[in-house]
Amino acid sequence: MISLQTARQLALSYEGAEEQPHFEKPSFRVKKKIFLTLDEKNHVACVKLDEIVQDIFCNIDKNIIYPVPNKWGKQGWTLIALKLIKKDLFMEALTASYCHVAPKALADKYR
Repeated sequence: MISLQTARQLALSYEGAEEQPHFEKPSFRVKKKIFLTLDEKNHVACVKLDEIVQDIFCNIDKNIIYPVPNKWGKQGWTLIALKLIKKDLFMEALTASYCHVAPKALADKYR
């Protein structure tokens, strides 16, 4: 299980990460690109993954990690049930999301 506070702290631990509002949800960005949003009411995170990485994560357990069920999911946006995921798996998905949107010089520090 990942708490909302832990998710926030982990997201902000990446170089250049900033928290900004995105509609009614907190978002975490690097160079103005979102790599994580938090649905605090439902304890769900949303990350941006490339299609291949999304498929790998979603095949681990579709109850924990699954594509957003619309066109956004087909673009790599992926939901994570924070109450069910273990910290190491969350960190892998979060790092993949950060590296997907971050400039190469920043992303290379986490690969």
